[in-house]
Amino acid sequence: MTLHDTSDDRVDQIIERAVRASEQWKRASIAERARALDTVADALDQHADELIPVAQRETHLAEARLRGELRRTTFQLRMFAEMLPEGLWLDARIDHADAEWPMGAPRPDLRRQLEPIGATLVFAASNFPFAFSVAGGDTASALAAGNAVVLKAHHGHPDLSDATTAVVVDALAAAGAPEGLFQTIHGTEAGVRALRAPGVKAAAFTGSVKGGRALFDIAATRPEPIPFYGELGSTNPAFVTKRAADKDAAGIARDFVASVTGSAGQLCTKPGVLFVPAGSSIVAELEAQRLPAAAPLLNSGIESGFRDSLASTRAVAGVRTLSAGAGAGAGVDGDSGADAGAPAPVLLAASSETLRAEMDTLMSEMFGPAALVVTYDDESEMLEIADRLEGQLTATVIGEDDDEIVVDLLPKLTARAGRVLWNQWPTGVSVTWAQQHGGPYPATTAVGTTSVGMAAITRFLRPVAYQNVPESLLPDALKEGNPLGIARRVDGVLTLP
Repeated sequence: MTLHDTSDDRVDQIIERAVRASEQWKRASIAERARALDTVADALDQHADELIPVAQRETHLAEARLRGELRRTTFQLRMFAEMLPEGLWLDARIDHADAEWPMGAPRPDLRRQLEPIGATLVFAASNFPFAFSVAGGDTASALAAGNAVVLKAHHGHPDLSDATTAVVVDALAAAGAPEGLFQTIHGTEAGVRALRAPGVKAAAFTGSVKGGRALFDIAATRPEPIPFYGELGSTNPAFVTKRAADKDAAGIARDFVASVTGSAGQLCTKPGVLFVPAGSSIVAELEAQRLPAAAPLLNSGIESGFRDSLASTRAVAGVRTLSAGAGAGAGVDGDSGADAGAPAPVLLAASSETLRAEMDTLMSEMFGPAALVVTYDDESEMLEIADRLEGQLTATVIGEDDDEIVVDLLPKLTARAGRVLWNQWPTGVSVTWAQQHGGPYPATTAVGTTSVGMAAITRFLRPVAYQNVPESLLPDALKEGNPLGIARRVDGVLTLP
């Protein structure tokens, strides 16, 4: 237990406050929710010069990267605030009573909308100390949906978590939000206790497969199981067709390296395995690429995990080092660099035959600055490999529009990944209306949801139908006259305001 860890009694008090705050917040108007989100965004921007140095000290990330990430964080808060008044996210439906309903029995008056799920537990991520942490996307979408949030801070940046929490709490108070609407706890045991608390009705997580699966199992085996939205791990394979390789080998090599080594490879969408034609000059281009020098990773846990996964990959017979960056841990001789400083980027290589024989090991995520380049002899091998993939956040195809192989390859990849890219690289997850950041297990624990983009709000809502309820007691979204002025489906017909 550390000085930051939250005691059992304190966790229980925090959950009780969150439950009370959720009951109040769900009754707040859409305008009040939007105003609160905007206020938090403004406050974070105003305190950037105080927060950024703390983030630099705790995460080793560069100032420019952190400032860009903070902009992304406040942008998504404002985007949710802008979305709320239009009301489509409520999915309001009204079926008036119909004595002649064709099913053979009268239809009662039924009105349905999505409503807040209740107090939500968010486990912060380490690799995005702003955008997937205290005031990140999970917090923003849960607050926007009308729920209180209990944030389990990541141990990799505790001081930043507390500093950001103070800004968020003060901003919510200034906006008139209920006390206890947002609170932070520290420590693994505190997070587990909160997850088991009856007052918590949903949880969200970004992190490792091992940690996420353990929490998912706890959520599923509670006396009252709750939704657990875990974003876990992904190798994010990228497939290069022969014609694409012939057309721009140098560009493919350059852009792949940039995607692999950005943020020292500590991105859940980093392309971890690249499939290229045997004999392609892409391999030579990658061997000639100058990789960045060694750089500190986010924390000792991530560095240890990276070294272990890299060592496992290197231990497979048939895997060789293709290229390595300068500095500690480059390991061109096969040494993982465990006795040295920060690990340098490294590209490994293997044949598709080796990959197929050691699929579980070689397709495992190496969370850090490393990737595997796999050479294939025939393009049909990509189809066989695609059939054997586990669930992924992303899958990439670098090809030509009229490549025959992609007609069969794309459908296989869409069955296994939440986002399929064409001639672009997967790092950089834009916050948009149409974004999908999720995929089949083990990429996530909830294949039908996204943790990025405006559709993320649906994770923290649940449908409620009102049957024969008096007009005065109905939510505004379901009242006659459409007081909110939103799009609704009335008697089966989409009705615009």
